[in-house]
Amino acid sequence: MSEYSCLVVEDSPMMRQLLVFALARVKNLRVTEADDGVDGLRKLAASKYDIILTDINMPIMDGLKLVKRVRSDPAHQDTPIVIITTEGASEDRQRALQLGANAYITKPIQAPQVIAIVKDLLKIQ
Repeated sequence: MSEYSCLVVEDSPMMRQLLVFALARVKNLRVTEADDGVDGLRKLAASKYDIILTDINMPIMDGLKLVKRVRSDPAHQDTPIVIITTEGASEDRQRALQLGANAYITKPIQAPQVIAIVKDLLKIQ
């Protein structure tokens, strides 16, 4: 039974809680929280994660910049990234996918959808 690690980068404590709560239902998944892109990068520098979930709209460093930085780092080039975006932000979505995000979830988030995407990207049954 392998253990997986997930990094959740989200500046809203409430949203972060929702995500952590949803991800708690994925067996053997350890979740680390980061409260913005800079904090996220700091945590990525310290250890490797199997999957990253990031919001787009954050202060200091937004999710798109974070995706770009993650993709340009050989250590994390292949780490699946899930973007969390507000409804109707189709240009954000396209930019995110162009930059190398693997999937996106629109707010308001639905726990089953989060779980399904994460399981799919980590290839967990």
